[in-house]
Amino acid sequence: MDVRDFCNGMEAELTAWKAKLFDVVSRADQLGTAEKEKVWANFNDMKIIIQDLEDKIGQLKHECPSEWSPQKKEIEDAHVDMRGKYGETLDFIGQAAPYSVPG
Repeated sequence: MDVRDFCNGMEAELTAWKAKLFDVVSRADQLGTAEKEKVWANFNDMKIIIQDLEDKIGQLKHECPSEWSPQKKEIEDAHVDMRGKYGETLDFIGQAAPYSVPG
């Protein structure tokens, strides 16, 4: 896979993740203060991961190295971490919400 194709695909996926993060934050706003505090660390972690991914993808797009496997692995690992934190957060919000919150 070409580095530019990879970066364009990841950029599109990150845009979708930003929308998901915004959605889960707005759902968490409906929770009580104690419940919000329990998931706030995950929100911050996800924001940091998204920013890091954007930086790495931007670097790959501008530098376009011939050997970019290490960066690709880092990006894919961070993506897995972000999906896990997102899932944990949605699970908690679903349990803490006074009504069912679809994921």
